[in-house]
Amino acid sequence: MAQIDDNAIIARVLDGETAAFEHLVNRYKDMAFSIARRVCKSAEDAEEVAQDAFLKAYQALDRFKQESKFSTWLYRIVTNTAISSTRKKKVAMVSFDESMVENFSEDEIQENLNTLSSDEKSQYIKLAMQQLHPQDCLLINMFYTDDLSIEEIADVSGLSQANVKVRLHRIRKKLYVILDDLFKKQEMPIVR
Repeated sequence: MAQIDDNAIIARVLDGETAAFEHLVNRYKDMAFSIARRVCKSAEDAEEVAQDAFLKAYQALDRFKQESKFSTWLYRIVTNTAISSTRKKKVAMVSFDESMVENFSEDEIQENLNTLSSDEKSQYIKLAMQQLHPQDCLLINMFYTDDLSIEEIADVSGLSQANVKVRLHRIRKKLYVILDDLFKKQEMPIVR
């Protein structure tokens, strides 16, 4: 089947051809899983979140206004579903106090990161990301991993562009504090 426009598929589903929704699922299942995986602790949880998100999208399809792309709308549904799922499981997160920032040096953390191999650096960052609030984790991933612009993140998250910028700045500070703590505790071996 040739590539069909998302809006055409949505129109078919709304006209009663419910099986056409499978085209949207097949087109966006990898994206949905990837988004969910960044928040969920396991692949199984991420798969469940992605399935729940598609069910929610299907049930709310008549409310999709086509003012944005379907993928943007679905991105938001997956994000909200993943955050809700994580909250239900009560994942322990780091509480952040601005006074914690005074006790570390960003340069020192960057130096520690620069001494690590690519794999070790990735492990440290992944460990630090797991300690963030799910919403913070998603925002930082949207910006650095998905390469979304501030405007796109604002559209997906429902935040203002100014709020997205402030939140990203604060999240980076949180990550530096968490990384500093990990280095001090040496929860992972540092190869020098």
